[in-house]
Amino acid sequence: MDIPTQTLAELKSAQSRPNEKRALVGLDGFVDTIVTPVGLRRGQGEDFDPITTITEFGERILGAAGKSANLEFYPQMDKLGGNGPIMANALMSHGVALTYIGALGSPNVHPVFQLFAERAQVVSVTEAAHTTAVEFDDGKLMLGQMKSLDDVTFKTLVDQIGIDGLVRHFSEADLVALVNWTMIPNMTEIFRELVAQVFPLLPEGGRRFFFDLADPEKRARTDLLEVLQVIGTFGKFGRVTLGLNLKEAQQVYLALGFYAIGESPDDLRKMASDIREKLQLDTVVVHPKESAACADPTGTHWVPGPYVTKPKITTGAGDHFNAGFSLGQMLGLSPTGCLTTGVTTSGHYVRTAQSPTLADLETFLANWPK
Repeated sequence: MDIPTQTLAELKSAQSRPNEKRALVGLDGFVDTIVTPVGLRRGQGEDFDPITTITEFGERILGAAGKSANLEFYPQMDKLGGNGPIMANALMSHGVALTYIGALGSPNVHPVFQLFAERAQVVSVTEAAHTTAVEFDDGKLMLGQMKSLDDVTFKTLVDQIGIDGLVRHFSEADLVALVNWTMIPNMTEIFRELVAQVFPLLPEGGRRFFFDLADPEKRARTDLLEVLQVIGTFGKFGRVTLGLNLKEAQQVYLALGFYAIGESPDDLRKMASDIREKLQLDTVVVHPKESAACADPTGTHWVPGPYVTKPKITTGAGDHFNAGFSLGQMLGLSPTGCLTTGVTTSGHYVRTAQSPTLADLETFLANWPK
C-alpha cells in the first residue's frame, strides 16, 4: 500500500476524531502583510514585472550602496500571522477545538484576528506584532516589527489569567503547542515558570507538547542550548515533539556539537535521530520543502512531499505542516501517517492559500499529485 493510501486508511479508522480533541496554542501574534517586490512598473496596480528571486532582490540592494534606491512592495493581502495563530487556524480547520493565548491585540483583538477569535477561545495578552512578508520563487523575507512581544512574560500571563486559569487551560488540552521562541525574548523564562508553577498542578494524562523554535539564527548559541535543555524538562508532564524546518534543524544540529551533513532522506533521518537522542525527547521532526522525516521511540521515518514549483503562498507553510503532523499525533496515527498529514496539510495550503478541512485532507490523499 502506498503512503497516501495508508495514511487515508489510518485517518478513517482512527479511534478519535478531530472534534474530540482540544489544542492550546501560543504565544505570539502577528499581522502579516504579504507583498510582491516590483521590478519593472509599466502602469498602475498590478501592471508590473515582479522581482522573482532573492538573488535579484539582493543585487538591487547592493547596487544602492553609497547611493540610494526606491524599492516598491505591492500589497497582496493582510492576514493573521505568527507561528501560533497560523498553526492554530489550521488545527481549527481540521476540526480541533482551540484555546489560544498570545499577542492578538490590546485592549481589543486586532480586526485581522476577529474571525479567528470567534471560532476559538482566545486570551490576548498584548498588542500584535507586524510582519511584511516579501515572497519570491526561491524563498521569502520576513521583515518584522515585534517590540510588543517584549510584553509577553510569565508575569503578564499570571496577571491576566491567574495560576488557576492557566492550570485550567492547560488541563483541558490534548496538545500544547508553544511556538516562536526566537521572537519572544522571555519565552525561556515562561517555559521555566510553567514547568515550576503550573504543570505540577495538572492532572496526569496523555497530553502532547509541540515546540517550534522559528529560525533561531539571530539568537545566541548559549540561548539556544538553554531553551533546548528547558524543553527537555517538559517530558515530565507529557510527550515532547520538537519541530524543525531544514534550516532550523541544521542550526540545532551544529549547536549540539554535531558535524554538518547533507539533505538526503538518510541525512534527514540521522539529524532527527541524533537531535532526539541528545535532547532525550519523544519525537523530533525535520521538514524541508520537498519531504519530511522524524525520529521517535519506534525509529526513524521519511516521506516525500507533494512539492509544487509555483506555490500560491509560502508564508505559513511550515506552520501548516506542524498542524497536520500534530493532528496525526493526536489521532494516534503511525509516524509515517503523521508525516503524511503534515506534508498534505502544507501541500494543500501552498496550492490554495486556504487551510484544509479534514475532508480536504482526505481528498488530497485520495488524489495525491503525481
